[in-house]
Amino acid sequence: MTDTGQQNRPGISGAEFTGEASRKNVGAKRGGERGTRGRTTIADGVVEKIAGMAARDVVGVHALGSGMSRAFGAARERVPGATKSVSRGVKVEVGESQTAVDLEIVVDYGVSITDVAGAVRESVISAVEWMTGLEVVEVNIAVSDVKLPDEEEEEEEPPRLR
Repeated sequence: MTDTGQQNRPGISGAEFTGEASRKNVGAKRGGERGTRGRTTIADGVVEKIAGMAARDVVGVHALGSGMSRAFGAARERVPGATKSVSRGVKVEVGESQTAVDLEIVVDYGVSITDVAGAVRESVISAVEWMTGLEVVEVNIAVSDVKLPDEEEEEEEPPRLR
């Protein structure tokens, strides 16, 4: 079954839709392929979320953001109805066809920071380019802390009820 709905359009004969080459010719007559008509814009927040999720998936990344932003984020998440921020520690600049990403990460103790940073770069570039089509020109990574095995986690404390 090939494009039966297309053949019933007024002013277009069914013969124009019988082959791939004729489809391209019809598109050219009408102003280009369907996917190129119009403009798509992607907000900075969208790219921040994609980059944040991709960075968190890398083994050895304990958290994103500095100690202060994580503390504020943990307090914010205790508010009923609040959700966890996946873009904490991520800043991006999005242009028309390119983007740059800045990440602040906390790594687990005992991992190679250079290996983790390289894996984060690869993961972020792959995810952002695949999902958005934007070219990632740089991924800057700042390692702000190392999570030691015996350190308490400030985000795991249960909320206090009054």
